[in-house]
Amino acid sequence: MINYKEIINLRGAEYMKTNLNSLDRRYNYIILAENFYLEDSKEKAIKFYQKALKFPGDEDDTIDILYNIAFIYDEMDNVKEALKAYKEITKVDNKEAGAYYGMATLYERLGDKENALENYFKAAEINPEYDRAYFYIANIYDEIGDKQKAIKYYKKVIQLVPMDYIAYNNLGSIFEEINDYQKAYEMVKKSISINPNYYKALFNMGVIQKKLKNLRKAVEYYNKSIKENNTYPYSFLNKSVIYIEQGKIKGAIDTLTEGIEYNPYAEYLYYNRACCYAKLNKKDEAFRDLRKAIVLFPEFINIMKEDEDLKSLYEDDRFIELLNKVKKN
Repeated sequence: MINYKEIINLRGAEYMKTNLNSLDRRYNYIILAENFYLEDSKEKAIKFYQKALKFPGDEDDTIDILYNIAFIYDEMDNVKEALKAYKEITKVDNKEAGAYYGMATLYERLGDKENALENYFKAAEINPEYDRAYFYIANIYDEIGDKQKAIKYYKKVIQLVPMDYIAYNNLGSIFEEINDYQKAYEMVKKSISINPNYYKALFNMGVIQKKLKNLRKAVEYYNKSIKENNTYPYSFLNKSVIYIEQGKIKGAIDTLTEGIEYNPYAEYLYYNRACCYAKLNKKDEAFRDLRKAIVLFPEFINIMKEDEDLKSLYEDDRFIELLNKVKKN
């Protein structure tokens, strides 16, 4: 902050007057920017924040202004300008962990995982307790297939935030992927114990129970997941697969129909229901769902040509016509 007593001693009252005017103008521009932001005039808000930066002020205030500019550009989906604002923050203070974290999130949105990781690590280096930085480091390693590093950093998150039920769930999901079902069970069970209503943990427990051959339990957890979030279509899909494998085709159709009611654009629900109808030789219903599935996801055409569940349709003219129509398109 400015030491006004020192200013008077060094330059006299006239210097103080000039400096106060500059500070007042900076402050006034900040107020204008905030008012425009509240009125949803984001571009004007940025304009006046940038005007405020032209006048001298406290370093912390400058950083706050730059953060506000970055946040607004982010809201406007202007990633390039948001990145520039975060970089300006690091020029003012290269130990500002939040700026590196902000850049990391933007690079991740751009699909630039390498730069995202670099900046998440920089944020964590500056602030070793930056748990969200470690969380997204783990998430990126999971996405690029480095499961061991993903495990390492999710464990770091849990060390810092023992009640992070999402980290436990994600860790359990990784253990399930690498076929360590006991550890997967323990992690997801812990997630559910912290938050019994987290639909993804309930879903993952369904996946694990199926892998452990506990089909009744698997269906039970898929039902719990559906109860918590019926717009997550994979719960309906996986539940229907169990019924199909058990030969309960009508039960599978009922499950898929309910899933479609809540998720009308989930293409694989239509496709799987088409397979069920085909098994029951309900060809009209099967073709109706196949057409819908292909409209939503044209790549199904390559799958259906070799799908044994659809073999009852192979000789039907409508099946051949559907293949030929897609080829022409």
